[in-house]
Amino acid sequence: MSGTGESDKTVKVARGLEGIVAAATHIAEVDGERGKLTLRGYDISNLSGKVTFEEVAYLLWHGSLPTKAQYDELCTEMSRARELPPQALAALDTLSECAEGMHVLRMGASMLSIGDPTVDSLDIASNQVRSARLQAQIPAIVAHTYRMRKGLPIVHPKPEHGLAQGFLYMLEGEEPHPARVDGLNAYLVAVSEHGLNASTFTGRVVVATDSDLVSALTAAIGALKGPKHGGVPGPVLKMLEEIGEPENAEAYIRAEILAGRRIMGFGHRIYKVRDPRAELLGDAADKMAELTGDRHLLRLTRAVEETTVKVLAELKPGRDLYANVELFAALILHAVRVPSELFTPCFAIGRTAGWTAHMIEQMEDGKLIRPNSVYVGPRGMQWAPMAERG
Repeated sequence: MSGTGESDKTVKVARGLEGIVAAATHIAEVDGERGKLTLRGYDISNLSGKVTFEEVAYLLWHGSLPTKAQYDELCTEMSRARELPPQALAALDTLSECAEGMHVLRMGASMLSIGDPTVDSLDIASNQVRSARLQAQIPAIVAHTYRMRKGLPIVHPKPEHGLAQGFLYMLEGEEPHPARVDGLNAYLVAVSEHGLNASTFTGRVVVATDSDLVSALTAAIGALKGPKHGGVPGPVLKMLEEIGEPENAEAYIRAEILAGRRIMGFGHRIYKVRDPRAELLGDAADKMAELTGDRHLLRLTRAVEETTVKVLAELKPGRDLYANVELFAALILHAVRVPSELFTPCFAIGRTAGWTAHMIEQMEDGKLIRPNSVYVGPRGMQWAPMAERG
């Protein structure tokens, strides 16, 4: 793209900032060529199934896995913080009548500054504590507003619950089966952090202005709402339901590709191989199936993956389109019995850990993010009275 001003110089524009390195981070490495995701030096496959989501959140915020004392302190802090401010609950009760999903989550998140006298502080330790509070409150917003919209009373959290167990309890009002808690925990770990994606970048831009963590979190949620970034697991589940049986997969996939439609749950901006998070969630779904005995959706998902990779290689050679996290996210969230309308809000619950870690890192950097642009519009325009225009 070129500008045609007096200098008549040509400027190359990196549309979507593709290929631009905008931050140096200690938090995560996303290796698209090898299909590796590393969190603070740990390959995510080395963490999955071994740690709770709270441990991963601590790792992202502090740079190391917690000791037993640090873990207990974090869990106590998050347990205390899970109750929402009364003013926010009252507002959400009203808002839930006319908004749902990511809309009401965005509005709810913006109210989490209520009762925080130091919300504008840029102190790192203060914001590490604030991150834990926000992480505890986002699941409460999702669960409470879902029940409010259904005309059900909210379920107050129990102090002894961890985040995954507490979310399911607040959502349903009864103790969830441990297999469901383990499945949701595995999902939250898998989606907790993924480098400088659109929503994470949005949060860092907001914090770079010396704004506060709550404002940045609200902005990140707004970015996640867009279907080019979030919102895919719901359509994935719909696709699986339409296919129905493994033997129907090839005809369905071929028809969709030939019609020019995207196959949900495949392809990624970064990964040129299979998304490593897909494998982690597939393994977690397999463990759940062993406990529940329900393997139908797991068999269907694996058949759809195998068939889609084969057909894409035939019809779109060289495109490197493989399963991404959303394919198996739909499977495990459905197995955990999370309502499909909450799939993207559940993603936001997990990603809050990574978002806030990046916001803290940006506070430490202290540099305003302000890219340049090149003007390509008209020049030399002259004002004319309104009667002479057009």
